[in-house]
Amino acid sequence: MSFINDHILTLVTFVPLAGSLALWTVIRRDGLARIFALVVALIDFVLSLHLWFHFDPGRGDDQFVERFAWLLSGEVTYHLGMDGISLVLALLTTFLGPLVILSTWSAITKRVPGFLGFVLFLQTAMLGTFFARDMLLFYVFWEAMLIPMYFIIGIWGGQRRIYASVKFFIFTMVGSVFMLVGILWLFFQAGSMALTDFLNLQIGHEQQLWLFAAFFLAFAIKVPVFPLHTWLPDAHVEAPTAGSVILAGVLLKMGTYGMLRFAMPLFPDGVTFFAPAISILAVIGIIYGALVAMVQPDVKKLVAYSSVSHLGFVVLGLFSLTPMGVAGGIFQMLAHGLSTGALFLLVGVIYDRRHTREISEFGGLAHQMPLYATFFMIATLASVGLPILAGFIGEFMILFGTFHSSTLVHAKLFAILAATGVVLGAIYMFWMYQRVFLGKLSNDKNRNLPDLNLREIVVLVPILVFIFWLGVQPGFILDKIETSVEHVLAPLGVEQHHESQTSESHHARILPAGGTGSPNFVVLEAESH
Repeated sequence: MSFINDHILTLVTFVPLAGSLALWTVIRRDGLARIFALVVALIDFVLSLHLWFHFDPGRGDDQFVERFAWLLSGEVTYHLGMDGISLVLALLTTFLGPLVILSTWSAITKRVPGFLGFVLFLQTAMLGTFFARDMLLFYVFWEAMLIPMYFIIGIWGGQRRIYASVKFFIFTMVGSVFMLVGILWLFFQAGSMALTDFLNLQIGHEQQLWLFAAFFLAFAIKVPVFPLHTWLPDAHVEAPTAGSVILAGVLLKMGTYGMLRFAMPLFPDGVTFFAPAISILAVIGIIYGALVAMVQPDVKKLVAYSSVSHLGFVVLGLFSLTPMGVAGGIFQMLAHGLSTGALFLLVGVIYDRRHTREISEFGGLAHQMPLYATFFMIATLASVGLPILAGFIGEFMILFGTFHSSTLVHAKLFAILAATGVVLGAIYMFWMYQRVFLGKLSNDKNRNLPDLNLREIVVLVPILVFIFWLGVQPGFILDKIETSVEHVLAPLGVEQHHESQTSESHHARILPAGGTGSPNFVVLEAESH
């Protein structure tokens, strides 16, 4: 147990990579490759549970730290660490891993070991990004994510897969180059690549603005923030179902995680200066993504544009610079990963049966596939933010935090405009559901479609269970991240900012809800200053 506890982050990160190497070199049979990849993903998930049960939520600093000299006589280190924010996103990654692999059982039929190897390799890159505390190590994992996703889309994608994969690669690479320049500038100032040394630097105001812009561009492309979103619908539509689930479930969260972990605490002057403009882009993205989703004839493209809208909420929450808004943004990352991941899995189910995703090809499917229609409705309700489901918690906290932000000049207007995205989300999701599932079963091609099989149910049920669980017990997550959020926001002077407000202002903060037994999803305490 001592060895596991001392090296748990390395084990969780690199067990999938070991599995991918075995799939590329030793395992050739498709059936054996599927079983082996599933076992590796399950082992990684079990290992990650060690992190959950041994994590101390009362500490805001990194836990399970591993660090030793790597390059340049110790100026670059192999440095891994984990706080509550990294914890919940890493658990989301390892939780979705086995389900994604199980979903490919009949969908992927060519070069199966290669495909599964890339899926496991991508999992290592994503986990490493969440755990890295050395900036060069972080950049290595960040860039490593490009390789497997490029091949997953480019080899196993749809008809326009080459176009989509190249566009994804170019967009992400361009932003990353600017971030690399910023990392190197900071390295020459600090004398090491350690994130803690970067945080201790005294950087001038003008330099902070430029460096924040360089980092933010890389992360904004990954989210993606409007108007840098154009690669996302193409990537989603052309990617196989497993690729879309990973992309929506975890990969897009790398951008918002990077903003919170690196760009915001490193460059507080840049955050203060750019926060209003970024909030405007976030609100535009929320409304624009919803309006464009509304007119999509393809179900998968509709869900893809809904991600642009939902991730706009996350960005708005982060740049509200309130503990409530930031915690809501993190919660929304998790909720979006579950609900949109479920929607992409469900779209993949019908595509495997009909080989089309055109809404006009369906209608009345609830008569032929009642269980499928039920599962789809639950995922739809989670996506639109129905109370008692996970999506509601994050959106409520983001809107509440934004509305009460004292940093944003027009915070209340931003919150009101963003709230229209919730209404528009309900419109386009329910309208799509009506056209696909309700009415008469008019298309003869749909009359003999089989309902969900046992494997598909096994894939979907755990996701839907957690959607309900987080909707009624959000303290399960909020208790883990509260102290970490305060720790990350400390360089921004959020608490001091609140304390300096006039006696008429109020500060709403999160109180732990998980251990009280209270049915309330979140408890707010108003403090007069």
